[in-house]
Amino acid sequence: MRHKRSQTALIRPVEPQDAAAIARLWRMLTDYHVALDPRLPGATEGAAERYAARLIERRNDPSALTLVAEVDGEVVGYVLGAIVDLHPDLFERVDAGFIADIFVDPAWRGRGIARELVTTLNRWFARRGVDRVELQVATRNPDGLRFWEAMGGEPLMVRMRIDLAAGDGRRRVRRIRVRREE
Repeated sequence: MRHKRSQTALIRPVEPQDAAAIARLWRMLTDYHVALDPRLPGATEGAAERYAARLIERRNDPSALTLVAEVDGEVVGYVLGAIVDLHPDLFERVDAGFIADIFVDPAWRGRGIARELVTTLNRWFARRGVDRVELQVATRNPDGLRFWEAMGGEPLMVRMRIDLAAGDGRRRVRRIRVRREE
């Protein structure tokens, strides 16, 4: 069902009554990822409910924030962000924001809801002294890549996978001879 374009979303922190909607949206997110790329892991039985419960449990955590987008009492999207400190004993201290998940119900896409979720989360990060935000997006998700580029995202690292269970010979060990020069 297509909804009226004029409706605006209320962006607010997650509340306990949002658990079922978060579970539904997260299940849609994982199904979407697997449809894009079957190499991505699918959800296990009950995972969506456990995921939603974790977000609800962490709603008072000062280093994490889950926002939902609500239209006419229906939660149609969410974003999960956290402040992370990347190994302070090894690297210069840099508090970075990390966007772990974002999803908007496909029936509500194209209305600026994801943009508003991210903008609101970024303001929260900025109020806490964070000056950079990182995220991951599936390489086979062209809509996601375009969205993040439009939001100012730039490629920084490439995450790669080596499938050790593949039977294509990539696991073969090669012996090489090393000669010493005298």
